[in-house]
Parts: sequence; structure tokens; C-alpha cells
Amino acid sequence: MSAPGKAGAHMPRRARWLSASTVRWVALLGLCAAYLQGGLQKAVDFPGAVAETAHFGLSPAMPVTLATIVLELGASLMILTGRLRWLGALALAVFTLAATFIANRYWDAPQAERFMLANAFFEHLGLVGGFLLVAWVDVNERAERAP
Repeated sequence: MSAPGKAGAHMPRRARWLSASTVRWVALLGLCAAYLQGGLQKAVDFPGAVAETAHFGLSPAMPVTLATIVLELGASLMILTGRLRWLGALALAVFTLAATFIANRYWDAPQAERFMLANAFFEHLGLVGGFLLVAWVDVNERAERAP
């Protein structure tokens, strides 16, 4: 058992794996999961990813797709490793906000597609908020550790 007053002091031995750092890392992994999966999927099916980029009117499609893969994977790794976490989180927040306005324009969609696109739009705004929170926490934690 830990000393009284320390984190995990009242936690049963079998639940210690559920420490704050473990929960935090799993939460960050969940936040980054779609970007890790998306970046890997785009890398595996690069021609399909380029076609998707072109479908959304982004040009030149090949460099934009390559930059998207690097951003999705690189920023996710920054967040998960803690190296410049705030920067990775801000990068994914800006990317997600831009992609949301490009891909989930529910107000321009036919009525039959509007409901699903509106849900996706607001879910992505939630991701933006999550990434902004990660950046804010990281910047504040760094400031507290600074001499």
C-alpha cells in the first residue's frame, strides 16, 4: 500500500494498473485513434487516399494527401509520447476543424444526408475541443515544472 495522502493510497492492489498516468495515456490514445487509423489507412491505400483528397476539391491532391498522412501520424505520436504534446494537439485541432468544414458541410447536403453529416460535424467539434484541452493542460503543466 502507498503512504496515506499519495495517489493510489486507497486503491486495491489489483486496480493499481489503473493509475492516473495509464488512464491519461489510454485517453490520449482514444483521442488519437482515428488519426492513427486514418493515417495508416491512407498510407496503405495511397491511390484511394489521393482520390478522396481530390473528391473534396483539395489540390494538388498527391502532396496534400502526403501532408495529411504525415500530420495525422506525426501529431498523434507527439501527443502519445509527450514530445511537444501541445504542438501536436494544436496541429490536430486545426486540421480537424478545417477537415470538418470541408467534409461535413451538412447545411449544403441533401436532406437525406443532413442528419448524419450534422452528427459528424458536431462530433468533430468535440474532438477539436479535446485537442485544445490537451494542449492547454500540457502548456500549463510545463509552466508549473519550469523553475
